[in-house]
Amino acid sequence: MAQGRGPRPPSPAGNARLSQRKGHHVASRPTFTTILLVRHATTATTGSVLPGRAPGLHLSERGVAQAAQLATRLQELARKPTALYVSPLERAKETAAPLAKALRLRPVVERGLLECDFGTWTGKRLATLSRRAEWRTVQSAPSTFRFPEGESFSEMQLRVWGALERLARRHRNRTIVAVSHADPIKAAVTYAQGVPLDLFQRTVISPCSISALVFTNATPIVLCVNNTGSLKELGPS
Repeated sequence: MAQGRGPRPPSPAGNARLSQRKGHHVASRPTFTTILLVRHATTATTGSVLPGRAPGLHLSERGVAQAAQLATRLQELARKPTALYVSPLERAKETAAPLAKALRLRPVVERGLLECDFGTWTGKRLATLSRRAEWRTVQSAPSTFRFPEGESFSEMQLRVWGALERLARRHRNRTIVAVSHADPIKAAVTYAQGVPLDLFQRTVISPCSISALVFTNATPIVLCVNNTGSLKELGPS
């Protein structure tokens, strides 16, 4: 399999954009948009099957309880979210439902948050896939891998990051929630940190966890990764 590089991590914008005013350079006003990335709650096949984009997968009884608990945790935030975006898949929508009720927000489907397209691997058991020769590449060199008849990890990462940037621009100086899936969230977090895509598998994103990113007009900031506890202390230091 040919070796290649993944998408380049986001280069810091450096100084804020400068505007000319009466012969002086004046820095533009900084903006800070916080995006709370939520992985959907547990389903009956979480951890055993690669579900991908196959329809019809719903939350388990445990997952329903996780989503309800997450809604309570989000209410601890000092800055309440003002928008809620969700992947089109059922398990993401069902996770978002109690959040929408608790936060009094209308869920908006955002296709950029969709799970990776696993192609012909969709629906296969992880125990079976792990015996394939390509599995080593998926784990150690994902930037070089494309799922058969599906998406590459590089394409997924750029798709998700592009969606988050659009949402950040749309909701400047606000906090929003985006319900997605494990691999897209891992890819976004590592992109924000400037970590090479080939190392993104070292990050764990648990069901119903929160990973918080702050988008600024300079560099992105990672506030937390895989948080499953209290959010009372969440904020920049």
